[in-house]
Amino acid sequence: MKPLDLNRRTFLRSLGFGLTAVGLGAAAPRRLLAAKSKHSLKKAVKYAMIQVPKASIEDKLNLVKELGFQGVEMDSPSDIDFAEAAQASKNTGVKIHGIIDSKHWKIRLSDPDPAVRAQGLEILKQALKDARVVGADTVLLVPGQVTNPNTENYDQCYSRSQAEIRKAIPLAEELKVKIAIEVVWNDFITTPQQFVQYIDDFKNPMVGGYFDCSNMVKYGVPPADWIRALGKRMLKFDFKGYSHTKQWVPIGEGDEDWPAILQALDDIEYHGWATAEVSGGGREQLKEVAARMNKCLQLE
Repeated sequence: MKPLDLNRRTFLRSLGFGLTAVGLGAAAPRRLLAAKSKHSLKKAVKYAMIQVPKASIEDKLNLVKELGFQGVEMDSPSDIDFAEAAQASKNTGVKIHGIIDSKHWKIRLSDPDPAVRAQGLEILKQALKDARVVGADTVLLVPGQVTNPNTENYDQCYSRSQAEIRKAIPLAEELKVKIAIEVVWNDFITTPQQFVQYIDDFKNPMVGGYFDCSNMVKYGVPPADWIRALGKRMLKFDFKGYSHTKQWVPIGEGDEDWPAILQALDDIEYHGWATAEVSGGGREQLKEVAARMNKCLQLE
């Protein structure tokens, strides 16, 4: 997918017992939780990152399984046979944890043309159905893009996208698949407060946040602060590597503060999926991605 785009809660307090009494000091919470947190995040890649010519879906899932990945996210619409994918997931044990609405950039829910928005809604609904087929519990959605101050500005993007997403919520409820709003470089939702407000306006647990830890470094608020602001609204997160001076860099070489991000994840008690979103490749490239993820996420 094209990369575009509260106060800190002390973990010591959440532990519920007196660390100072046993002389552990201020750094103790992270150390105490390390054993639990070390294996609490589930590592995944975008399925499109698995670039092995002529390999079957099952072969691709077996490859990432060998490399230590537990799950993948697939695009919809795409040329994937989702029934075959569901069987491959069952055979390999690799979870297809999410579906990505692959047309949300071009066929936007914020488009000035109502016909385009209606088409975007049908694509979102199909993605929800495909998610159900493969056993995924979220559909990643970029809700729109600010492109023009007169025809597709912030307020228009906000109201139009929310109106279309509301039409998809009944289907999401029926299928038990959540709509996960992603933050990207689309000149829309550039602060944690905007993200929280956008989600909360739906007043429905079927809509939550998909936080990209790398995309939002550009806007100045540390990823850890976004995570704490989102709290239980955050359904999943993915990441790349973003540097203010070099822009896109390999995972682990950007300006993301991973110790702070991991602490924030602990603070909100997040133990879900962590998905890489980079160019990918064959075995060797994916092996390197796995190693970089392990280091950042403290999984090794």
